[in-house]
Amino acid sequence: MIQIDDKIISKDIFEKQFICDLNACKGACCVEGDSGAPLKDKEVEILNEIYPLVRPYLSEKSQEVIDDVGVSVLDADGDLTTPLINNKECAFVILDDGISKCGIEKANFDKKISFKKPISCHLFPIRISEYKEFHAINYESIDICSPACSLGKEMSMPVYKFLKHPLIRRYGIEFYNDIAKTAKLLDEEKKAI
Repeated sequence: MIQIDDKIISKDIFEKQFICDLNACKGACCVEGDSGAPLKDKEVEILNEIYPLVRPYLSEKSQEVIDDVGVSVLDADGDLTTPLINNKECAFVILDDGISKCGIEKANFDKKISFKKPISCHLFPIRISEYKEFHAINYESIDICSPACSLGKEMSMPVYKFLKHPLIRRYGIEFYNDIAKTAKLLDEEKKAI
């Protein structure tokens, strides 16, 4: 583990290689799992505000679920998440040539909204646990992402570099620059051994 300010960062963020390969996984991270995408309170407010602009992108079933339960639900652990359709895909999922993608992100891409998507989705496979004294920043290794790991290894792309923009979005450029400097020091240490 590496500490930068009040962030405890798993070495996997520096050492694991990763590039999303949507053609291989078909966006499985938006479909697999026990609950929807984790949300922050502020994101729920934003989703409520932008939902009328996102709604046209969604399937009829997605619209029904969100109209029924809202843009967020509490999961089994009591955490705020996006709702699911039939305990499977996120209610904000859209299909694009057989690939599960985010309706929120599509509305953003089309310049209908300025919000990109929930930060937990943008940062995936990084997961952040927030504690009173610190944030734990971890890499979540799951089978559905094995094509992304293979592509990342082929392209020599560490997780922190692949997720540069979401890390900056979450913690700012100064924190990202500290991560990049730390990665360089870790590489130099490895070469010195």
